[in-house]
Amino acid sequence: MKERVEQAADVVLQESGSVGPLELLMQMRLLMPSHFTSWQKGIIPTLEDVIQGGLNKLQQSFQYFQQWAQDRGMKPVTVPYLRSTPGGDIPLRVTTGEDSLLEDFYHIRYIPNDLSAAKTNRTIARMSKPKDIVVFETVSQSVICTECMTELSKGDFLFMEKRQPLCLSCADLDYLEFLPSGDAALTRRARKYSRLSAVVVRFARARKRYERQGILVESEAIERAEQECLSDEDQRMARREREAARRAAQDEKLVAEMAQSIRRIYPKCPEEEAEKIARHTAERGSGRVGRSAAGRSLEEQALDLAVAAWIRHRRTNYDELLGDGYERSEARELVRHSVREVVDRWKGK
Repeated sequence: MKERVEQAADVVLQESGSVGPLELLMQMRLLMPSHFTSWQKGIIPTLEDVIQGGLNKLQQSFQYFQQWAQDRGMKPVTVPYLRSTPGGDIPLRVTTGEDSLLEDFYHIRYIPNDLSAAKTNRTIARMSKPKDIVVFETVSQSVICTECMTELSKGDFLFMEKRQPLCLSCADLDYLEFLPSGDAALTRRARKYSRLSAVVVRFARARKRYERQGILVESEAIERAEQECLSDEDQRMARREREAARRAAQDEKLVAEMAQSIRRIYPKCPEEEAEKIARHTAERGSGRVGRSAAGRSLEEQALDLAVAAWIRHRRTNYDELLGDGYERSEARELVRHSVREVVDRWKGK
């Protein structure tokens, strides 16, 4: 457990420059990122009931976490989690009880003690910045506004306040205009010029997550942003091409290093297949293990997961079992021995 906590804390610190109890729990898979996001959006009032693990396990994890912070000379700073609303920022609570010490602990985050004063202030300011106002695009056929009792149809926008749906008029957001996703420069500039903005998300049932659809901003901000985008379109196109070439070179380097690591761990794996595994799991935007921090760091556990997944899909009848209606856990159990045989053979056992 101590090693697991330390590894998780190191990963979070390396990726974000700071680490707190909630970020640690997410890295340890004791708190689902989807639950954390729903909490930030006001859908879940507190996180205490969705944090996994018993009391003893959490206490032990936090003891190791505090010891890790002390051993590395980390500096604790208290930064509240905030949610933006049209009426101002609302502090978010993690716990449901009256234990103020535990609630305060969840809002402590650790940063390196050797940061300069200016960088420390920037880090704290970044952590203190509340999340965007979130507006939901309805996916149900009918939702009723709890204030004016207006019926919202599928595709309409609503704002959640104290777990109750409000139409944009009752939420004082009806004067904003919807700007769909697709043009990053236009979106960025429109948000900069709008005094108030909100992010529009929609729940994707197939992927079981909220996906961004666009933003709500003032119409004057959109017009000003469109004028700016027209004036420097050629320069932005050239920059996008340079960035695409740079990312492609980075991806090829990652694939080569990952294939080499796979051949080292699995010396009997065919060379061509090792490259296919690396290219498949490292595909940008795929969400596969190769794009995770552990995968990009070529950690052996992440590569083991990538190889096992490849074998399961390409060298067993796993996909056919899913097509026949088997549950994922059942199908995995049925092909487990077949996957193990290939793994052992590739490792030379």
